Amino acid sequence: MGIAESLAARRFFVTGGTGFLGTALIERILRTIPDAEVTALVRPGRRNDPNDRVARDIVRNDCFARLRAELGENFDAEVGRRLHAVAGDVSTDGLGLDEAGRAALASCDVVIHSAATVSFDAPLDHAVEVNLLGPSRVAAAVAEARASGGGPSHLIAVSTAYVSGMHQGETGEKLLSEDRFSLAVDWKAEVASSRRLRDDTEDASRHPDRLREFMKRAHTEQGASGTHLLAARAEKFREEWVKRQLIDAGSARAQALGWPDAYAFTKALGERALVAQHGPASTAPVPLSIVRPSIIESALAEPRPGWIRGFRMAEPIIISYARGLLKEFPGVAEGVIDVIPVDLVVAAILAVAAHGPADAEPSVYHVASGVRNPLAYGQLVTLAQDWFGRHPLYDERGQPISVPEWSFPGRGRVQRQLRQATRLMATAERALTMVPMRRKQAEWAAKLEEQQTLASRALGYVELYGAYTETEARYRIDHLLALWDTLDEHDRATYCFDPAVIDWDHYVAEVHFPSVVERGRVRTSPVRQSGPDRATRMRSAVLSADRHLAVFDLEHTLIASNVVDSYAWLASRHLDADRRVTFVADLLGAAPGWLALDRRDRGDFLRSFYRRYEGASAEQVKRDAWELFHQFLLPRSFPAGLARVRHHRRLGHRTLLITGALDLVVAPFAPLFDDVVCARLSERDDGTFTGRLAELPPIGEARALLLDRYATEHGLSLDQSVAYADSSSDLAMLEAVGYPVAVNPDARLSAMARRRGWLVEHWKRASGGSDRFLPIGSLATKSLVADSDPGGSR
Repeated sequence: MGIAESLAARRFFVTGGTGFLGTALIERILRTIPDAEVTALVRPGRRNDPNDRVARDIVRNDCFARLRAELGENFDAEVGRRLHAVAGDVSTDGLGLDEAGRAALASCDVVIHSAATVSFDAPLDHAVEVNLLGPSRVAAAVAEARASGGGPSHLIAVSTAYVSGMHQGETGEKLLSEDRFSLAVDWKAEVASSRRLRDDTEDASRHPDRLREFMKRAHTEQGASGTHLLAARAEKFREEWVKRQLIDAGSARAQALGWPDAYAFTKALGERALVAQHGPASTAPVPLSIVRPSIIESALAEPRPGWIRGFRMAEPIIISYARGLLKEFPGVAEGVIDVIPVDLVVAAILAVAAHGPADAEPSVYHVASGVRNPLAYGQLVTLAQDWFGRHPLYDERGQPISVPEWSFPGRGRVQRQLRQATRLMATAERALTMVPMRRKQAEWAAKLEEQQTLASRALGYVELYGAYTETEARYRIDHLLALWDTLDEHDRATYCFDPAVIDWDHYVAEVHFPSVVERGRVRTSPVRQSGPDRATRMRSAVLSADRHLAVFDLEHTLIASNVVDSYAWLASRHLDADRRVTFVADLLGAAPGWLALDRRDRGDFLRSFYRRYEGASAEQVKRDAWELFHQFLLPRSFPAGLARVRHHRRLGHRTLLITGALDLVVAPFAPLFDDVVCARLSERDDGTFTGRLAELPPIGEARALLLDRYATEHGLSLDQSVAYADSSSDLAMLEAVGYPVAVNPDARLSAMARRRGWLVEHWKRASGGSDRFLPIGSLATKSLVADSDPGGSR
């Protein structure tokens, strides 16, 4: 009896159905096995019905395009009849099943457990809960269903060939307890240890010294962006630190015991726990088969050549190499890369399901190519050099990228080079963000950060996958081939899983590489894509008639000036030559302190700085402010910025200016806006300024609160609003709206805007304005400050 006939009308229970292998498995069952039904276990969402998630994450995937074409208008009804979902989680005891979920499991004939955290750098505790304990939890649920009088007759656990470790030579298809090279690690002790480690690491992350370190990093990255945002970023750093510690602990523990990473380590212990608790020696044995694929990659033929979901192990390396970012990768040219197409793995699982479980010990099947039909690492590199030489990717200037020659270096050398480069770029990036740069110059820091990210990513690839390109382990497939020998010609054609059928030159060059490039969203031609570029599309969205509000900062957003410039121009205008020298010296001497205070707290800086106006004639300053506008601010304005304000008004958007500048400085700009929020100095009865602020404009995250109130009062939606600002201190305001725009951003904001994918505008100053370093006002006749302060030094 063939595979389809043996499995016809059977009910399957599948975990991991939303993953790469699980999606392909469900599609093949529904397409090739008559009347078979599938119940998929999916993690519960807060609002989504499990069947909605199956429809979104499984059925809508292009994996189902072939079945959709074959069934035509009957597709939805047929799939709806045969594919069901229950909410559950393999990281939870009892799988988190409710009564209906347990009943669904009990009604099934075959359980295929393919759920796993497949990341090679997963935190140890998470890998333990999913990969180590997950199979046992599934088996326990199966045993409970069988004890109640029904339940599945066969559990197929999908593991990995790498549970046997990375030792040299060939490894047979046997349980780990029978493998003399596999250490008999106490899996229960590892579970307890990982849980203690999680608690201990969480406690360590809350030590005062470490919390201060996280807060310092948040200040360095975001400057004076506001208490709440800094606290949120510091907490993010704390969570990342905990995760990094658990990742490092998993890698160190795995390598100390002979496994390449936490993935293979926890999968190996998961097998041991599964067999110990539910194998033949247990009180309630579960009929069990274990399938161990090697590195699963894109489909050879089913459902279509090259089908893949997400990026697997090789894809990031291939794309990085083709883009010229990864110039060398460790490995042995004569070594074997054990790759197996996903459709061969699916076919093997279904053949195992049709064959049924063994009567005695659980049966083990490797699905691997390294012994039967090896792909040499050197062959893969040659194919990559040739293919990308003929089909190059293109850089942002439309130039073809020449792929480098592969030198097959040792892993240690590559790691040292990348670590050194990463450290140097990190140091340079930190130094640049401390310099008050704007406009295009700030892009240097952002681009340096991008290069640092690329180097860190390359280092991550080397550390994660280097062991797999240097391994000399080989995985025998004797049991798999014995199963292959039982198939007739029809099943061999329909459910092919013999690795000997793979023509590596054809598969890699004609199937896999084109699929990787297609999914990689990389430029494959020198011609720019037709239609507007990303920045133009974003600008069109910003200027859509659907927007409600446009809010602007003033200084360095609409004008190339700041509160210090305005003060210096106003104060120096009434000083003679000798007093100007003293004034300038005082100004330059105080500048570093002002800069440091501004970085720490913008509000404190404004309160402190505006005290320098104490004793000045309010009437005189207000008159001079109009001269300041005409002679200094207008020539230093950004015409594109002022035009943008008018554009928003033409579109019917409400416009709002929020600035730390004084009302007397802002007055000439006020007609451009519906509302203005700015600073205002209090006055004495004698008409002089007190130097104290009667109104301090909102600073940092207070601007976000003001926007929230403003939008509510005027019936506006912030999600449909736009904000323009230049500094990381305006981060809260930018994050409060649906359409943030970074204008001539400083180094910090430039980097953040790049990471968040925000629109960045570089507006040029009006032509013809003065480029003087010091903003000294033209000579007038009356002094701005009182005689007691002739230099304006307060």
